[in-house]
Amino acid sequence: MGIPKDRAEELLRENADHRCEDALDTCVRIRAIADLPTRFGEYQVVAFESPADRKEHAAFVHGDVCERDDVPVRLHSECLTGDAIGSLRCDCRDQLIESLERIGQMETGIVLYLRQEGRGIGFVNKIRAYQLQDAGFDTVQANELLGFRPDERDYGVAAHMLGSLHVRSIQILTNNPMKVADLERHGVRIVGRIPVAVPPNEVNRPYLETKRRKLGHLLDLEQFDDLTDVPEGAGR
Repeated sequence: MGIPKDRAEELLRENADHRCEDALDTCVRIRAIADLPTRFGEYQVVAFESPADRKEHAAFVHGDVCERDDVPVRLHSECLTGDAIGSLRCDCRDQLIESLERIGQMETGIVLYLRQEGRGIGFVNKIRAYQLQDAGFDTVQANELLGFRPDERDYGVAAHMLGSLHVRSIQILTNNPMKVADLERHGVRIVGRIPVAVPPNEVNRPYLETKRRKLGHLLDLEQFDDLTDVPEGAGR
C-alpha cells in the first residue's frame, strides 16, 4: 500500500498555492500523484514543480512514507545519457536500477529524481565536459576547465520534497558524503547510510576512481583492484 488516497488529496491541497518567498530557489510544490506499477515493484509517482524556474522533479514512492522515520531514500540526479541511453561512461543507470530494486523490496522508500543534469552544469556543458575527457582530462578537471566546481549540485530542493511528503527522518542510499552533508545543512535528519555498490565496467573504471580519489565517494576499493593509473578519456 502506498500513500492513501485521502492523504494524497490532503498533500495536493497543502501544496496548491505553496510558495517559499524566503527560499524561492529551493521551493517546490506537489502538483500530481498517481500509481505507478513498475518492473521494480509497486510505486507511486509524485510530480513536483518549482515556482521559480518551472523545473519539474519527481518522487517515486514505495509504501506510505508520510509521518515515517528511517525512510530509505535515494537522491538521483538526472542523467539522460546514462539513465535513458545506457551510457557506459558513468554508473548512473546502474545506481538508479539498484536503488529502485532494493527499495521495491522494502516496506517503504523513495527515489527522488532531481533535474540536475551533469552534476548541476546542464546537458550541453556535460557533453562539453565529455569532449574534454575524450582529450584526456578527468571529470573533475573537465568541470573546472569549463569554469565550474567539480560538483555544482544543491540538495535544498530534495530537502523540500521530503518535507512536503512529511518524512521525519531518512536512511540515505549513497556513496557520496557531500550529499549527506548538504542534506543535513538543509535540515534533513539522516539516521543512516546505505551503500549503493555496483560493479564498474571496462569504460567507467577510471571515472569511478576519480570520484573515489578526488570527490571522496565511499566506493568499495575491491571494485578497483584492476584499475591502472590511465587517465579518464585515455584510449578513447
